[in-house]
Amino acid sequence: MTGSGSLRESVAVITGANRGFGRAIASALHTHGAHIVLAARDADALSVTQHELEATSVAGQRVVSVPTDVARATEVDRLVSETTDIFDRLDILVCNAGVYGPMGPIDTVDWDAWVSAIEINLLGTVLCCRAVLPTMRSRGRGKIITLSGGGATAPLPNVSAYAASKAAVVRFTETLAEEARGSGIDVNAVAPGALNTRLLDEVLAAGPDRVGATFYTRAQRQKAEGGTPLERGADLVAFLASSASDGITGRLLSAVWDDWQALPTQRERLMASDVYTLRRIVPEDRGWTTDGV
Repeated sequence: MTGSGSLRESVAVITGANRGFGRAIASALHTHGAHIVLAARDADALSVTQHELEATSVAGQRVVSVPTDVARATEVDRLVSETTDIFDRLDILVCNAGVYGPMGPIDTVDWDAWVSAIEINLLGTVLCCRAVLPTMRSRGRGKIITLSGGGATAPLPNVSAYAASKAAVVRFTETLAEEARGSGIDVNAVAPGALNTRLLDEVLAAGPDRVGATFYTRAQRQKAEGGTPLERGADLVAFLASSASDGITGRLLSAVWDDWQALPTQRERLMASDVYTLRRIVPEDRGWTTDGV
């Protein structure tokens, strides 16, 4: 996709949009012509991002910010209400708000902090999706994009709240896609790659004793090498927010490893399969026989 105005007149709500990957997503959707609603807890950082985007807006394009804690249902409801009051529509939701949570073995980390990470990463995603569904259903169209991560597809020792919540987000995404089938609402999850954001800095600050030597060394290498460009994942989000992805739903797509640009030509084949989904691996999948050989 290019910045051709392919999302012109669409209204996109992005959570966790005040910095890092959330800001990159907002910038990408803004470049494609969408009106942008920025949501995050830090009002000052939201204002900075809002002014940056407004400086490049085309005639009639709006950028607004609504300070929001996605773990609080009343604040999420207010976010959606203010959006529809301003624009009389809501076309795209990107659930990007997330935290790593406490780092260390599960029996040593602070329990309240562990629960808080689940509330933000998982329950915050569910609350936002619940809140936008009535508006999207009434219009017969919508795009919901959730954020996954490495914790969704492989164990992530010492960062268990993040891993558990991200795996749950993917299964929720698949489930919501089934609930929304036939409504014109597509629901997909994105794995943006190894990003050099504040979350990486948190891992490095925690040190190898808390996050484990393997994870820490990988984080050091990622920091040195630069990680995956934020724009790569943002481009995938823009694709999933556009009409080019219509009918593609219930998938977990990697911005780095999957040929998502080619999916429109394989739409029917993809949707008749379980490709890009979380599934249990059985012995037959690995060529095992009943006698264990």
